[in-house]
Amino acid sequence: MNNLKLSIASAMLLAASNTMGFAETTGPNGETATPSSAVVVSDEQVAAVKAEGYTAALLWHDQSDFVNAVTAGASDEFERLGIEIVAETSAGFDAAKQRSDIETAMTKEPNIILSLPLDPVTSAAAFQEAKEAGVALSFLSNLPAGYEHPADYAAIVTDDLFQMGKQAADALAASMGEQGTVGWIYHDATYYVTNQRDNAFKATIENDYPNISIVAEQGISDPARAEEIANAMLLKNPDIGGIYVTWAGPAEGVLAALRANGNKSTKLVTLDLSEPVALDMVRGGNVVAIVADEAYELGRAMAASAVLDLLGEDVPAFVVAPAITVNAENVAEGWNTSLHVDAPSSLTSN
Repeated sequence: MNNLKLSIASAMLLAASNTMGFAETTGPNGETATPSSAVVVSDEQVAAVKAEGYTAALLWHDQSDFVNAVTAGASDEFERLGIEIVAETSAGFDAAKQRSDIETAMTKEPNIILSLPLDPVTSAAAFQEAKEAGVALSFLSNLPAGYEHPADYAAIVTDDLFQMGKQAADALAASMGEQGTVGWIYHDATYYVTNQRDNAFKATIENDYPNISIVAEQGISDPARAEEIANAMLLKNPDIGGIYVTWAGPAEGVLAALRANGNKSTKLVTLDLSEPVALDMVRGGNVVAIVADEAYELGRAMAASAVLDLLGEDVPAFVVAPAITVNAENVAEGWNTSLHVDAPSSLTSN
């Protein structure tokens, strides 16, 4: 996620980069990706950071397990560096509330702000005061309109988008013996994060699996329509071998459609962790894999990028954290790697 709830604001986001011709993740303006493992505040720099007495504000878009994991990664990094967190907020996907949160946080004069801008236009104005004050801004996934690197922000940090889609394709293909028919339910909005993930799945199937055909394609903008979309797809393609769903929220609706149709054979893959979807997976249902990001690592990298920016170091404009494939066999390990918490007991007690 999960961060993919951003479909609410996706129509306002920056133009998507089409990954159909690329085998790597690129940023919202075509930036080259740098692995998060390369963005590190070294042990030798810790003393210098602690001497500055920096403070930070975490101004999030929403509250969720995903956000909790990002917060944990950032908080642990800040603790290592002796940086106090002076504000932590959740905007509830309300751009006006986020602007108010920024204004309130600025009264505490933080040196660092970590945030996910909900609306590029509103965010550009909302972060203006912080930008002018020299606050190191590290953004999760999105970018305020008109902001340029490195003058206006330290980094954008997000998932390895191409790898998420590719790993979903590989997992679905493996479950189908690398042959058969597939349905592709993609995010029908201009949002470079979901667009790249979805297109990476399609490109991988088309390029790497000649015996698998995508026979049904359907965009989705409202997750509530997922069950309806899946029912229509199954009606036209009752023997379809597998379905990809853009993220876990609508995947729950697709799973409901499969169950309502008594369909136990069609394989399902999706992105981002969800307990209901994972429960079907560990019980041997339709779901064969969930591809997730390392949310804890996202937070650590956001914190590190902001600190390096304050130190005057060169920081990559676009940073990506690894993707992991979670299946029934590694669900406990995968959950911990992604979210830095134990998997729900419902997933480990079966």
